[in-house]
Amino acid sequence: MHVIEPNTKKVNFKPYIWLSALVVVGLIVAFNGFATVQYGNVGLYKTFGKLNDNILAPGIHMKIPFVQSIIQVNVQVTKAETDTSASSKDLQPVSTHVAVNYAVDKAAAYKLMNNVGGSFDNVIVNPAIQEIVKEVTARYPAEDLIAKRDIVAAEVREHLTTRLAKYNLIVADINIVNFKFSDAFNQSIEAKQVAQQQALKAENDLKRVQIEAKQKVAQAQAEAESLKLKKQEVTPELVQLKQIEVQEMAVDKWDGHLPTVTGGAMPFIDVNSLAGSISSSSASVPNASGADKAADDTAALDSTSANANESKQP
Repeated sequence: MHVIEPNTKKVNFKPYIWLSALVVVGLIVAFNGFATVQYGNVGLYKTFGKLNDNILAPGIHMKIPFVQSIIQVNVQVTKAETDTSASSKDLQPVSTHVAVNYAVDKAAAYKLMNNVGGSFDNVIVNPAIQEIVKEVTARYPAEDLIAKRDIVAAEVREHLTTRLAKYNLIVADINIVNFKFSDAFNQSIEAKQVAQQQALKAENDLKRVQIEAKQKVAQAQAEAESLKLKKQEVTPELVQLKQIEVQEMAVDKWDGHLPTVTGGAMPFIDVNSLAGSISSSSASVPNASGADKAADDTAALDSTSANANESKQP
């Protein structure tokens, strides 16, 4: 009877282990042999701590694994904000908040990183902004800093552009966000504005009064000229004509009777009515003789006639 002995030969896994290790190392080396430069940036090779002046554009780039690395430099427009305290030309304290937009020159990224480093915003930009703002602010009185804000900003931009160009930084724009003055200066500015408004109102009132006076003078001159023209139109013939018209109107209104009483010192007396009253009074006396009666009537008539004549005299 034949007995089959079991196969006791062991399988050698070492080749598989080495192969797996080589695959893993190969994958690590492969992945480490490439790097990506993001958009808005440029890349610089760094080999054992030394920068290479070869500037890499955004995209995938090869590198020596574990030997080289790629430093990315942002070349987009960046904002730097700085608060600066200074004094104006008339020695007024001024606090200025400035915002500067700048960018790194792509072609000179190697020089900037090699000479200044990645902290160029704190090392170069902010100190330059503070120094130039103080320098420009000292050239203007405090009121001109407000009234000529655009001119001040343009001058700051001009000086800052020249300063940062030495370090291959490009100034895109500058904005003076705020000027802050002392409370005493703000109160003096407010009082000055109130005084200017009051002076302007007084000037307008004066102009209005002058215009009204000129209008009155013109109106008086027009009235005087009108009276002068009317006076020139009045002639002796016109006066005589008016008198005739008045007399004709008086005749048309007269009823043919003379007035018995007028408003003078001596009134007119109706002689007939007075004679009748005298006759009746004489008849009422019983013992009077005919001659005496006639004499009294004649005297009464004469007296009445004399009084009437005196009343007609002026």
